[in-house]
Amino acid sequence: MLHTANKMTVIEISEPGGPEVLTPVQTTIPVPKAGEILVRVKAAGVNRPDVIQRQGHYPMPDDVTPIPGLEVAGTVSSIGEGVTGVKIGDRVCALTNGGGYGEYCIVPESQTLPVPDSMSMIAAAALPETLFTVWANLFKIGGATQGQSVLIHGGTSGIGTTALMLCREIGIEAYATAGSDDKCDVIAELGATPVNYRTVMTPT
Repeated sequence: MLHTANKMTVIEISEPGGPEVLTPVQTTIPVPKAGEILVRVKAAGVNRPDVIQRQGHYPMPDDVTPIPGLEVAGTVSSIGEGVTGVKIGDRVCALTNGGGYGEYCIVPESQTLPVPDSMSMIAAAALPETLFTVWANLFKIGGATQGQSVLIHGGTSGIGTTALMLCREIGIEAYATAGSDDKCDVIAELGATPVNYRTVMTPT
């Protein structure tokens, strides 16, 4: 698709359905408002809400872009008023409010993380959704701190593995549930104590 000034390609959902309904179209590159940054997207994550939205079961609020994509990685293209934590050209990944399936995406500065040079953009694009979710729920709301013990259900999910790795690094003793021995082995490799809920004895 040919590019013109101030235009970008985004992926729209033409109608509810399978992957074939994802359609490239051109639209105007957005301008960041106060507290926002514009990311030149190099890679975007694919999350379950994206799939559900594509299928027509996850309608977006009126004030949110209908373009799917909840996490991206790329470089800072421009910044809005009051942004001080990043500068143009910085490598970042971000949890978006939608719009990640595009060449550019607006994100709040508070929802960005730096991407080290040693990490690929593809890997970085898979981080924000789980990292922000775990940090908000386990640490900010739950108050987990070094020396405590936590129980993580679904220890081999994206949320689960992220939580276990953060617990390991912070010094929190973690226990995690899973439904197979193979998954329990993964949990053990992440430094936690696995609990196979299919084989553990329960009171009768």
